[in-house]
Amino acid sequence: MRIAGITIPEGKRLEIALTTIYGVGRPRALSALASLGIDPGKRSKELSAKEEGALRETIEKFKIEGELRREISGNVRRLKDIKAFRGVRHAKKLPARGQRTRTNSRTVRGNVRKTMTSGRRKLEKT
Repeated sequence: MRIAGITIPEGKRLEIALTTIYGVGRPRALSALASLGIDPGKRSKELSAKEEGALRETIEKFKIEGELRREISGNVRRLKDIKAFRGVRHAKKLPARGQRTRTNSRTVRGNVRKTMTSGRRKLEKT
């Protein structure tokens, strides 16, 4: 089954399988399934063609995948253009939401570990 160009895994429960689509998390998947009256525990291979079509229509009403990514990148670009604090933090690849940076900002900064050593260089044997 494909929705918005994404192949939905067949072996997983629908509530989990739908989260492979960017912009669809567990709450949105559960609400979409509830509105259609489909059991969240069903597998995607067990869906009838009618249910599959209805689910595809329901999910594609939301802003998902490329459209959502474009909107988010546009929002970040706008923050950078107006030189907002958050925009500057994005530009410097630092945490933008008030987290500390002395430690624990590995995901944003990259996995840079600079540790102190004794400062002495080992003497090379000649």
